Amino acid sequence: MTTFETIFNDPNLPQTKSQRPGDRPKQEGGALRLEGSAAKAAFLINGNSYFAELARVLRQARRTVWIIGWDFNPDIRMQPEKSDETLADLLHALAAANPKLEIRILIWTLGPIYSEKSLQVLRKKNFPRNARIDLRFELQPTLRGCHHQKLVCIDDAVAFIGGIDLTSRRWDTRRHRAEEKLRRDPEGVSYDPLHDVQAMVTGDAARLIGDIARQRWENATGEIHLPLAENIRFVWPDDLAISMREVAVSFALTEPSTALRPGISDGIAMTLDVIARARRQLYIEAQYLASFRVADAIAARLQEEDGPEVVIICTRSSHGLIEKLVMGGNRDRVIRRLKRADRAGRLRVYYAVTPGEDGEVEVLVHSKLIIADDELVRIGSSNLNNRSEGLDCECDMLFEAGNDEHRGAIADLGNRLLSEYLGTKPESFAAAFAQSGSVIAAVDALNDGPRGLREFTVALSGSISPITGTGLFDPVRPFAPLDRLGLGALVRLLIRPA
Repeated sequence: MTTFETIFNDPNLPQTKSQRPGDRPKQEGGALRLEGSAAKAAFLINGNSYFAELARVLRQARRTVWIIGWDFNPDIRMQPEKSDETLADLLHALAAANPKLEIRILIWTLGPIYSEKSLQVLRKKNFPRNARIDLRFELQPTLRGCHHQKLVCIDDAVAFIGGIDLTSRRWDTRRHRAEEKLRRDPEGVSYDPLHDVQAMVTGDAARLIGDIARQRWENATGEIHLPLAENIRFVWPDDLAISMREVAVSFALTEPSTALRPGISDGIAMTLDVIARARRQLYIEAQYLASFRVADAIAARLQEEDGPEVVIICTRSSHGLIEKLVMGGNRDRVIRRLKRADRAGRLRVYYAVTPGEDGEVEVLVHSKLIIADDELVRIGSSNLNNRSEGLDCECDMLFEAGNDEHRGAIADLGNRLLSEYLGTKPESFAAAFAQSGSVIAAVDALNDGPRGLREFTVALSGSISPITGTGLFDPVRPFAPLDRLGLGALVRLLIRPA
């Protein structure tokens, strides 16, 4: 049988009738991608937008729902500003009302352990309560690796991809208030402001995400599920703006190597490709900034005489001592590396803040997003750290503009993101950018309030090499001796993924 995996890994495999239009491999720069197109696409900024649209789309589900994630908490409220309905309430209601609907959920085995509240919920065994909701846990073949993809596919007709898991502490609004009564986990505990992005797609892109979900399920359970034989029509919500129509997309996977099969490292190849193709502006949102391969690629662009501006927004805070030392320490060394390469003043690395009662409060950046000019958008699960390059299972998607409408939509996405951080309107940021032609100048012009972006201050003197222990705590590939000794899981528990 021809599976998604064989199609993806064999560039010599001939086209067959089992492959749908668009399911053709593409070899580029050493990376093998799966190509297609999104009939419609929208960018959903922050958890409130994503959860609200997902809840609405789930109500259209007729045959299949695939949920693939790092973690899962059925007790999250989907629209806390409107009702107390939880994800569990919604899924159980859908399954009860439609005997043809099958809901499959696959999460990383250790995900709920990191999110202790998720583990408590699942231990109660009150989810799922319907036999057609199938919840499974995947233990990675390499002990230190994690399953990190964040996908939802409904009826092979509409799908979501990005940085947001269906778990607690992911909901927030564009305003990112320091004090937000609705920003509480299922136990009622408040948490810090958090920014993230998810994409919603239909057409070939949705069917390909369904293929990826089915392959992950097969790898974890051994069970094979075929794509739907029928085309189920999805009705796009009238009040949801369509960002792009008929836009070219491609997908890149990352999987660790094992004794049985070679790994896939197409995510980092896609990232490096996007960095190389930027001409005027390179905009990055990242939870971590700890990849020295990415740093070298950006540094090379900064050293070009006519290279692009580079604006990076990432999280400043770290969870726990080890993460602070490894991820935080390497972030500072990466920034130092970039600052030394920035001969023309074309680099800015920021963290986001919002005003609080006792001063500035950081907005945690959880997104994994790269925009090159108004031409390319890479969105998915891969962080800019080593483990996302070859140890964890990741999935990233690239949108590539093909006309002025697409380019306008990508420019609008950048305006929406940056205006959010600066506490202004997208039109205001667009006007400031149009006046100067510079993202940095536009940020400088509008970054004068209590809510805004703050530059990382890193001394130019010091090391620009990975700190000691990086290969142990943020490895780029499996380390077999450590795994065989059973120490991999212990190391994994010392750094909290998300």
